[in-house]
This record gives sequence, C-alpha cells and structure tokens, in this order.
Amino acid sequence: MSPTDIRALVDHYIDAYNRKNINGMLIGIHPQVEFKNISAGVVNASTNGIAELRALAQQSLSLFSERHQKVESFEFQGSVAVATITFRAVVAADLPNGLKKGQVLNFSGRSEFEFQDGAISKITDIS
Repeated sequence: MSPTDIRALVDHYIDAYNRKNINGMLIGIHPQVEFKNISAGVVNASTNGIAELRALAQQSLSLFSERHQKVESFEFQGSVAVATITFRAVVAADLPNGLKKGQVLNFSGRSEFEFQDGAISKITDIS
C-alpha cells in the first residue's frame, strides 16, 4: 500500500467516527482487526475481530452527545502509521466513572494503525 492509500484509509475511518457512522468506520477494516484503547498506561478497552469492534463502537455511541477527533500530525514509524490526535467530546449522561452529563472533555493522544491485505488490521489509541 502506498502512503497515500494508507492516509486515505485512516482519514476515512476518523471521518466516519466523527459522524458516528459505524458502517462507514468499518469500511477498510480487516476482518481480524485488533483494537486497543490505552489511557494513562491502562488498557481500558480491547477487541479482536470486526464484530467485537462493531459492538464496542455501537456501545460507545451513547457515551457522548458530541465527539470529534482531529488529526494534528501524521507520520510513519516503520510499518506503523501514527496520527497525533486531539479529541473533544461532551458527556451524554452521568457515568459510573464520575463524568457528569454535559462535561466537556479535551485531550490529546495518538492513534497507531497497522495494515494487512490492504486494510487496517490493528488500531491502538493511546491517551
């Protein structure tokens, strides 16, 4: 895959995420995709396979009334594409972890993407 093709896949995934379009997010995703979310050094979500990623994405729709990821930079580190991301979201309802409805979250992190057979095969979100 060319760097242009890789960037297009990542941009499509993030655009669909921002639009809360799960079917769109999964276009260009490998059937055996691995997903991991790491926050403050702790893995707080992980999936294996497209069905589990779909379920997690569906579950997370209700967490935020608004959400938006913006790619601040994009580079290749060997075979891994790394996007530095800013994230803004508004909490939709009081959550067990102490977040309150209407609370605005702003943070930065990075998303690492790996590829197989012309599709995204691994996504690691780190914040």
